[in-house]
Parts: sequence; structure tokens; C-alpha cells
Amino acid sequence: MYDVAVVGLGYVGLPTALAFHAAGLRVLGVDLDPGRLEAVRTGRVDLLDSDRERLREAGERFTVTAEPAGTARADAVIICVPTPVSRHLVPDLGALTGACGAAAEHARPGQTIVLTSTSYVGSTKELLARPLTARGLRVGTDVFVAFSPERIDPGNDRHAHEDVPRVVGGVTPRCAARAAALLGRCTGELHTVSSAEAAEMTKLLENTFRAVNIALVNEFADASRLLELDVMEVIEAAATKPYGYLPFFPGPGAGGHCIPCDPHYLLWQLKRDRLHTPLVSAAMDAIAMRPGRVVERARQVLSDQGRGLAGSDVLVLGVAYKPEVEDLRESPALEIIDRLLAAGARVAYHDPLVPELVTGGGTKLASVDPGPADLVIAHTPHQSLDLGWLHEDQLLLDATYRFPGVARRVAL
Repeated sequence: MYDVAVVGLGYVGLPTALAFHAAGLRVLGVDLDPGRLEAVRTGRVDLLDSDRERLREAGERFTVTAEPAGTARADAVIICVPTPVSRHLVPDLGALTGACGAAAEHARPGQTIVLTSTSYVGSTKELLARPLTARGLRVGTDVFVAFSPERIDPGNDRHAHEDVPRVVGGVTPRCAARAAALLGRCTGELHTVSSAEAAEMTKLLENTFRAVNIALVNEFADASRLLELDVMEVIEAAATKPYGYLPFFPGPGAGGHCIPCDPHYLLWQLKRDRLHTPLVSAAMDAIAMRPGRVVERARQVLSDQGRGLAGSDVLVLGVAYKPEVEDLRESPALEIIDRLLAAGARVAYHDPLVPELVTGGGTKLASVDPGPADLVIAHTPHQSLDLGWLHEDQLLLDATYRFPGVARRVAL
């Protein structure tokens, strides 16, 4: 028997499982991908050093399996599967419905089931409570169902799992209490809301807030360049205000499993009731267009040197969606590379954390040693990037706004 089963061992599920294990619980990790399970067993996974140490020290109380039926042997089940969007920006609910369906099928009386994957409002009731009820299990009496949005920031060791407050909303008050008792084993602060729906909406607000502000600061970056101002200096100055302002930073776009995806779950749901949210829609459109803006700026920079994109050698420096991770999901670099290739450029990339990639257009590339190019585009400012080879004549388009000391740097 296990104290908790964690379904999905990705960037959220694996650190979650390790946090429960570190708290002294017997943990079963469930993932349908044999390759992922082998990576977990051998330690070849992208984790913070602290979590990597936890994985190395994990003993008999931590087991992994590809069998969803294993969740029946756990007192609690936590679902941490990805919730991406399709290329048409429609929620892809395949992994979520599969995981929830399996959890409901194998549930037993007394279990607590907590969904943490970001989704639309009402998904906890629709995908967990209803099928459990159809099986004859009374939610709030026989089984306990809740939503508690994940709050893991991959690659960032400043916010330990135990230190980040968790929001919890149950299908019933008893469900919320059971879920809070479970999460309290590895989280220091809990905030209980009135319903699972309120907790679901909380997560959508968190990430939509970030999306809108990222779109806003990207516009300020464009405006600052036009007005010959350093946008990072402006942001740093604004951040001195101790109230009413939170700094966001411009870049080549937004990637990962949150910003480019989560607000579309809200937009998709509201479209059914014909409720238009123009601010959110405009922000998501602006974020989607940002990689194209990078390529257009590259074209302008090369044109100023008497060159075109066609036939030029372009090196993309860093391709992961954020610093210090190997994650390529929704990375703007993939679209940037495709657009550069379509324009006739000869494109290579260097990323010490990403040895190879496949773009959305199907182009396969391997990381190369950095060297001179007609244009270098700084995309991901990993701390491990070696910039010593950037000589004073190298033209650099800084889409990160983090390389001010490079001699021939131009801002995005």
C-alpha cells in the first residue's frame, strides 16, 4: 500500500512526488511513457539540484509504474498530467481525460483524489466527481475530490515546493478538508476556497495575469526602442515603487506549459457562452505574434548591414523556453527557427541543455559549438552559456534584453 500515488511524472508530477516522499510518505509514481519511467529510474531527468538529490536518495518508499491500476493501492491520488493546446489553440484534453478516467475507474472507498492540472472551470466535477458518482461512490462520503492548482516553477530554486502556498477547493467541504490534510504534509501554507471551481479559476487568473503583463511589457520594449530608451532601465526604475507595480520582463515570446496554453482554456470555455474578453484575447494574440516580430527584427538588422535573411548564417543562442531548463514545450525558438529557414537563412543553434530538437515544421537540428555568424539571436539566457567567443564585431540581436555589455548588440 502507498500513502499517495502521483499520476504524471513530468515537470510538475515528479517534484510533487519527491516532495511527498521527503515528507515521509510512501509514494507511487505513475506515468504511461516507458521512456520517462526509465529516465526517472536512472536519474536522467531535468530537475533542480535539490530535487535531483531527493531522487538519488529515494528508497523503497518511492516506486514508479506504467500501470494506472496501481492507484487503487494508494490512499490518495494526485493527478499532474499536461494540459496543452492544439496548433489551433484549442485545449487538448486527451491526457487529462485519460488520467481522470483511470483514477475514477480504479478508485476505492476512502480515497482522496486531487486534480492539479490546469483546466477549464468545472473540469474536476465533470472528469472526476461525475464518473465516481456513476460508479456508485458518494463524493464527500465514500471518496473525496478536490482541485489544487500546481505552483511549480521549473528551473527556479528560490521557491521550494514546501514554501509555496497552495490553494485548495473541494467538491464538498469534507473533500476540501481531506485534500488540505493531504497537501499539508508537504506544504507549509494552505488557502482553502469555497469550491473546486473557485480553485480552477484561481489558476486561470494567475497565468492570464502573467500573459497580459508579458504582452504589455513587450509593447513597452518596442516603444522604448523607438524612443531610444533602455526598457530594462525603465523597468528597474518602476520596480522601486513598493506598491501597485510588479515587474515583468520582455523577451522573444512565451513558452512552457502555462502562459501560451492556460488562458486559452478560459477563452475556449467562455466562447461557448459568447462572452468576449478582449483584453485577454489581445494579449494572447500579441504573445503568439512575438516570434514573428523577432524574425522581422532580424531582417531589419541584417538589412541595415546590406544583407538579407536569405543566404545569411544565423545562430540562435539558447532554445529552451526559459533559462536553466531543458524544456522545449511551446518555446518561441522553434517558431523563430522555422521562420528563419522559410526566409532562406542558414540556421544553427547552441544550447548546452538541449542537445537536439525538432521544430514544429519538422526540421531536425543538433546543438553546435558557438561561433561567428552573420547574426546571433540571443533567445535563452542560460547561466551556463559561454559568451567568451563573442568578439567585438559580432552582430547580436538580443531578444532577451539581458546582454547589454556585448559590443554590437541591438535590442529586439
